[in-house]
Amino acid sequence: MVKETEIKLRVSPSALAVLRQHPLLNERLVGDWQTGTLYNQYYDTAARDLAAARVALRVRRDGEQFIQTLKSKGQSVAGLSERNEWDWPVGGPALDLTLLDDSCWPASLAGLDKLSLQPMFTTDFQRTKAILRWQRGEEQVEVEAALDQGEVLADGRAEPICELELELRSGSPAALLELAVSLAGDVSLMPCDISKAERGYRLYDPASYELQLEAHPWSAATPVDEIVAAAGWQLLGHSQRLAEQYRFSGQWRLFRDLVSQLVSLRAFFSVFDLAVPRSTSRDFVPVLDELLQQYRPLVLAGWADDEEGRAAREQAPAVFERSVDDPAWGQLFLSLALWLHEAGWKNGRPPRGDRVGALTLPRWLLAAVAREIQELRVPHQNDADDEVNVWLDQQPRLQRLAFLLSGFRQFLEVPEADRLYGELNKLQALLEQYPLVEPDVQPGLLAALRKQGQKIRRLDAWRELNG
Repeated sequence: MVKETEIKLRVSPSALAVLRQHPLLNERLVGDWQTGTLYNQYYDTAARDLAAARVALRVRRDGEQFIQTLKSKGQSVAGLSERNEWDWPVGGPALDLTLLDDSCWPASLAGLDKLSLQPMFTTDFQRTKAILRWQRGEEQVEVEAALDQGEVLADGRAEPICELELELRSGSPAALLELAVSLAGDVSLMPCDISKAERGYRLYDPASYELQLEAHPWSAATPVDEIVAAAGWQLLGHSQRLAEQYRFSGQWRLFRDLVSQLVSLRAFFSVFDLAVPRSTSRDFVPVLDELLQQYRPLVLAGWADDEEGRAAREQAPAVFERSVDDPAWGQLFLSLALWLHEAGWKNGRPPRGDRVGALTLPRWLLAAVAREIQELRVPHQNDADDEVNVWLDQQPRLQRLAFLLSGFRQFLEVPEADRLYGELNKLQALLEQYPLVEPDVQPGLLAALRKQGQKIRRLDAWRELNG
């Protein structure tokens, strides 16, 4: 068994030729690029028991060689994945079931009749690969770079393969991310958190692709620095999986969910006080803001079941494709993965920031929510109508509160935290509607905003946090 660590990045067919000639790759090249075609047959039961157990089984033909491979499903975020892999040379294209013993076979499948395994789908592609080697500080890094182009075929349906894989042979995973970030400065790279096997299963069932990472086990003892790392990985992973699935299916709800995750990611950078100094996130925030300026108007307009709403929903795929075709997409999310991997928020952090980073979850949360609540201008019955612009300016603060309360309110030591979260969400929804409604509807919406503000002010949680 070996542990496979790699980054998978979607590219366009034209980008493959650019990457093969890229100076950064060629200056680290050991030997020459080699090209061959790989034919891969994946196996499972009719009920897809292997997929349910999070393993993939295939036989690959590479020239005259046949290799049987079993892979466990690892964690994949922003294209970077780690998983266990078992490889065996075999004499032909058929499975050798004797190799699938207790040393590799999942315990959850101990009762499975291996004779029920059958061909499921193929992933056939041309691979152009080379070994890269360079010095990174005191460590030597070796990476296999592979340019893959072909297709997945399953049940009469097909999906193209066009990607760059960077597999770590020696060195640290950070070296892979650094290389990917550098390449993303010149070439449009989309982090790809779906394996070729998962693509095959997705052709059978689009819902088989998991959109969320496993939930982190928060506790009252969790320190802020752990919250930054775990919440950051969850937001990054969920957003990239939604982007992948939206690219595949074009479903409007996935675009809405993607934008919601990006809004939460933007709020994430603003809620940790000095634990995450602004200087450490300045490379991410402007790019996120630009994406949201393109996406959020479409989401808000797209709720309406009228001509304008339909137009927004129809425009979204083209706007999204332009975004992922821009090198800024890959740079943003790969750089963020590197930042999280290396705990970049701690770089140059003042001593007070270290103290905030060591706070436990309830202490940090109470202070963070109270700070936002005390600065929040909710609508008041005595406010003039033109105060609506002040209320509208509160939306970033409401987004930060939504991030804090959606994930952590069970640790907020105030009464009715759930109700506070719900009423603030209603206020945010009303404010989002205001710029979109016709002028003759606005007076009624102003009245609803004032009523909602009054409801929030009466909450025990609001009073305690303002005390």
